[in-house]
Amino acid sequence: MMYIILGLVLVAAVAFLLMKSGKIEDKNGNNVPDKLEPMVEEVVEAVKKVKKTVKKSTEPAKKTTAKKATKKVK
Repeated sequence: MMYIILGLVLVAAVAFLLMKSGKIEDKNGNNVPDKLEPMVEEVVEAVKKVKKTVKKSTEPAKKTTAKKATKKVK
């Protein structure tokens, strides 16, 4: 697991250095290479949709759990 994280950090560092040296284009200066921006935007939209779906599906469970917790025991 540590090697995976170390590898990702290394790749990110190399990409950052290449952007700052001008080898990889980043016209708007947001530290995301221009060729990857459309993919990053798609991922962000997908995460928003999944978050919304999960929130909708867990809402009934929260209400049920809250009702059970407030019942009085005789």
